Amino acid sequence: MSSERSIEMTGENVEEAIAKGLAELGAAPSDVIVEVLEEPSRGVFGLGARPARVRLKTFRPPAPPPAAVPALAQRPPDTAAKREIEIEHEDDSDAASLVENMREIADERLLDEDARVSKVVLSILLEKMDIPRADVIIRRADTAADGEANPWLLDVTGPNLSVLIGRRGETLAALQYITRLIASRELQHRANIVVDVGGYKMKRSRTLRDLAIRMADQAVQNKRVITLEPMPPYERRIIHLTLRDRTDVQTKSIGEGSSRKVTIIPKPS
Repeated sequence: MSSERSIEMTGENVEEAIAKGLAELGAAPSDVIVEVLEEPSRGVFGLGARPARVRLKTFRPPAPPPAAVPALAQRPPDTAAKREIEIEHEDDSDAASLVENMREIADERLLDEDARVSKVVLSILLEKMDIPRADVIIRRADTAADGEANPWLLDVTGPNLSVLIGRRGETLAALQYITRLIASRELQHRANIVVDVGGYKMKRSRTLRDLAIRMADQAVQNKRVITLEPMPPYERRIIHLTLRDRTDVQTKSIGEGSSRKVTIIPKPS
């Protein structure tokens, strides 16, 4: 498959269209840049409704599929248990890898091209949004998390920036998506960045990790499945990653679209 392959897909919503495109390409979210060509519309009284339409472009050939494995019953119990744990890899999941010891990079000479280009793009977007008093601070962790290269964290600071976060971080997710899309086009590879506003994602990440541990303990103590509230993809991944090494629970996502949520399931003792 050519590393420059591009396809268009439609779906009831953007998330569904992207998922269909990834399945068609046999690619992971990190292998593609997604361009939203048309947002879905319900129309008026059912008239004029139209689906979401997206374009996916690959930068490198997708990894070959894993070799076939024996049936579940023939695998060792510990391997089977690991395969039951669902770890999500959506495009906006980078925040799950953010660590506490991120430091500000004040010296521009220490920034690579991803950071420099992305900062320029984000600054222009903020100016176009008529938020001139905002400043972009770049941070990065000293050590890698999850065995992956640490993303550059572009943290927008300034007064009265709650408008950039939105309900459940939806506006912030859109701002990161657009920033990464434009920067990736300029760089001709996927920009390794995360956009935050006033440390919102860092604080939310800590809150979600505490919630995951607390709810897992309750699930084990009460011997019942606990279902969390609907969350965006990167927040669900934080829950999955926080609990993946526990031997007394497993996690799975259920539902569709914006109603997708994490369930915490106690394992038989």
